[in-house]
Amino acid sequence: MATVTMHVPIEHTTAGVLRVEGTRVPIDTIITAFLEGATAEEIALRYPSLTLADTYAVLSYYLQHQAEVHTYLAQRQEQAAHVRQENETRFNPDGIRARLLARRAARVD
Repeated sequence: MATVTMHVPIEHTTAGVLRVEGTRVPIDTIITAFLEGATAEEIALRYPSLTLADTYAVLSYYLQHQAEVHTYLAQRQEQAAHVRQENETRFNPDGIRARLLARRAARVD
């Protein structure tokens, strides 16, 4: 039997995000959709820049490296929470709806 190696189309961005090569689709999106019950075919249909082969390759990688991928996903969630907290500190979301409605009303007058 010959040993077969498979290219996994995952690239690191300069920001440390893992995404499918040649697309802007992060693997987070594919894995989350898969964990929510979507098939590879459904995922590929949702994101036209993905090929079905690349979707299957990413899912295959995930299934073979679940611990590492879950660690990466947890780190990404922590980063997102940190960014969200920084943004909410800089741009207070309290009363945003009222401020936007007041701004709209001022333009109409």
